[in-house]
Amino acid sequence: MKALVYVTLKPDVLDPQGKAIARASASLGYDAVQSVRQGKLFEVSLDASDTERARTQLDDLCAKLLANPVIEDYEIIRVED
Repeated sequence: MKALVYVTLKPDVLDPQGKAIARASASLGYDAVQSVRQGKLFEVSLDASDTERARTQLDDLCAKLLANPVIEDYEIIRVED
């Protein structure tokens, strides 16, 4: 199975990289960009018998490795064969 997991900073956590991207966008002439929040997208291949088991394994993986639960949120976007 393949899954996509999106990890982002929690809304109340400062995002200096996002601010730098927003400033750089303005300097390149993209004045419509008001703000940017950066994140990480993980593509995970795993051996699971069904989607529910895959989601359970992914939740555990995210909580222990892919995301820092103190400052980051995660969302399992998709799980498919």
